[in-house]
Amino acid sequence: MKRFAVVQLSGCAGCDVSLVNADAWVDEYKLVYMPLVVSTHDIPEVDILLITGGVRNDEDVYKLRHAVKRAQMVVAVGTCAISGGVANLGDRDEVREVFLAHHQPHLAPRLLPKCHPVDNYVSPDLYLSGCPPTPELFMAVLMEDQDFQASRIVCQECERSKLRDMRPTHLMGFQQGQVDSEICLINQGYLCIGSSTRGGCRAPCPRAGHPCVACRGPSDVFIEKDSEVWFGSIKRVFDSMTSVPSDEIEAGLRSPQLALFLFQFSDYAGDDRAARSREKMF
Repeated sequence: MKRFAVVQLSGCAGCDVSLVNADAWVDEYKLVYMPLVVSTHDIPEVDILLITGGVRNDEDVYKLRHAVKRAQMVVAVGTCAISGGVANLGDRDEVREVFLAHHQPHLAPRLLPKCHPVDNYVSPDLYLSGCPPTPELFMAVLMEDQDFQASRIVCQECERSKLRDMRPTHLMGFQQGQVDSEICLINQGYLCIGSSTRGGCRAPCPRAGHPCVACRGPSDVFIEKDSEVWFGSIKRVFDSMTSVPSDEIEAGLRSPQLALFLFQFSDYAGDDRAARSREKMF
């Protein structure tokens, strides 16, 4: 029986809970270390190491570097591990500009010490993105499921109908209006980023009527691309499906509501670290 461990760094434990909500691994893997559920202080040697949370302090650095030495395969799990998460927003100049432009500088303090993605310190074998990744995604990684099929983008998994004759003239705000359960959220005026976001989650948010906020990160098309490329592509989608003014779309894409996930797209391009290989993205 293969052995795996979960090392939780600075984060909310949402990814850990998502893993616990899945049970298909119970008969195939032995969980030997996970602070959320297993009482032990020592990280043993394992076949697979899952890392959740970002690197916020010296203890995180120590745990991370110590744990990867004892694992055959290392998987960075979730937005915090891949991009630093909420705690990293205050250290990002582009996000601070967004908040300062809204005259709310107290919402984005410059946090010290900084919260970093784990690949600032180690080299993961795989990246499992999401906030959190769904139980199915956890199982596909742990079971090395060769039959798992993920769509290229969230849009393909949503299955809502796109209409040519339904073109909103303005964006709906978050949590506003009555959502039609059959029609594409973009057609209804919602700022949904599913057309640019990595698939595999089965689109639980847009299926339930909530716009995709891109927590799974960029699709393969945008990995290694700079921000102007993916901003431009997203805007072209809205230009083709709506009559919303371009400046309104631009403002919406750069709004604080989308800052956490949409700005992480730039983390994949390798501006301040080696570019993340699409072959490592799950």
